[in-house]
Amino acid sequence: MTNKIAFQGRPGAYSHMACLAAFPKLEPLPCPTFADAFRAVDGGRADYAMIPIDNSIAGRVADIHALLPKFRLNVTGEYFIPVHHCLLAVEGAKLSGIKTVYSHVHALPQCRRIIEEMGWKASVFEDTAGSAQKVSEMKDTSVAAIASALAAELYGLKILKKNIEDEEGNTTRFLALAKNAKVPARKSGQRYITSLFFQVRNIPAALYKALGGFATNGINILKLESYLEGNKFHSALFYCEFEGHPEDDNFQHAIDELQFFAADIRMLGTYPEHPFRRE
Repeated sequence: MTNKIAFQGRPGAYSHMACLAAFPKLEPLPCPTFADAFRAVDGGRADYAMIPIDNSIAGRVADIHALLPKFRLNVTGEYFIPVHHCLLAVEGAKLSGIKTVYSHVHALPQCRRIIEEMGWKASVFEDTAGSAQKVSEMKDTSVAAIASALAAELYGLKILKKNIEDEEGNTTRFLALAKNAKVPARKSGQRYITSLFFQVRNIPAALYKALGGFATNGINILKLESYLEGNKFHSALFYCEFEGHPEDDNFQHAIDELQFFAADIRMLGTYPEHPFRRE
């Protein structure tokens, strides 16, 4: 055991905050790219990876669906982290004196209202925490970063304004990934989610038939997304999340029917449903 959890980004990123919230006893390991975070777990440098998969405003996170089947790590849990953007600047800066704001390509449009009202120039940077680091190094009172409160603490910046996002409820869903994780034993009263990939056979109504087993066995599908794999356009790969545990009878019946119509099924893991879903 390394007692480390890998995440993509620099210290102070929202993924860093997710690591601290979900695994406070593990040491966060920053990685330059999502692939590097996957490799850290696959190569034994970290026990887990904390990977964002969806945002309530921006939608699904790019690249993740291609990396999940490639590295074949197992999903061990899901976590929902509220995103509260802060405007960060160096000491001596004032809100009225800011002219340029740096942040990630997704964070800037999430704060469009205040950017337009204040007449700031929005400049895209590689990530939110990196924006905070850049502003700290520039030592220019006319520039600011949109990032987390944690980033302000780590890079010695002051918070000019909190909660500057346009919409309340901005939330990112993360998946915790591990290598060779076992399916948890079913506990009474606990709801479970299972994630998998499958590719349908190239025949008429293949997807309809493949999913029919979930309907007839009363299983709720929570997410179904498709994307192309290997530069081929004739058959899509599907990422699916549904309610259920392998110890449930209807679970196996649905999988049996899926196997009949699917060309390839790759189980990613079964994990407890997060309480956030019922709030």
